[in-house]
Amino acid sequence: MSTATILTFAAASLLLVVVPGPSVLFVIGRALAFGRRVAVLTVLGNAAGVLVLVALVAVVLGPLLQASETALFVVKLLGAAYLVVLGIRALRSHGHAQPGREPGPAPSRLRVLREGFVVGVLNPKTLVFFTAVLPQFVNASDGRVPLQLAVLGALFVAIALVCDSTWGMVAGTARSWFTADARRLARVQRGGGVILVGLGGGLTVEAVRP
Repeated sequence: MSTATILTFAAASLLLVVVPGPSVLFVIGRALAFGRRVAVLTVLGNAAGVLVLVALVAVVLGPLLQASETALFVVKLLGAAYLVVLGIRALRSHGHAQPGREPGPAPSRLRVLREGFVVGVLNPKTLVFFTAVLPQFVNASDGRVPLQLAVLGALFVAIALVCDSTWGMVAGTARSWFTADARRLARVQRGGGVILVGLGGGLTVEAVRP
């Protein structure tokens, strides 16, 4: 893969990761309920689960895309459409991180890591996201498509690890600000929705360009 491809994917991943989705909302909820330590441990567990999905996509989807240019083209179009759908959903979102109830004692570290892992590995949206977005940046002519998918997936997880940890730290520090008005998180989600729609449209143009 070229440096330009990797940098472009990193920029696109950053735009996608900063949009609050199910995993981010889960992390924020844990941060607001139990504080920053639990939030960061949740992120670590979630990242481990997502890495399992990366390996699955690389092993199962990689050989198919390397063998068929048509399959790669179709997956790219479907992936671009999926980003637009995610953007529209984010624009219509009302925010769902509502940890206003008394959370009780903080869970153990092992339990937090385990719960974060389960959320990451069993999140169907994450799996669909990888099958939709990663192929956008794969070039079959470069060969070793499974390896390309694995490298890009690992890069995405690294970016998500940093961004999700930041969400958790901010939410844990500013617990009163987030809980005072649920509409604040909804506004952040809608702003991210605009980004997703624009990114999906741009990838559609890139996929159909001769």
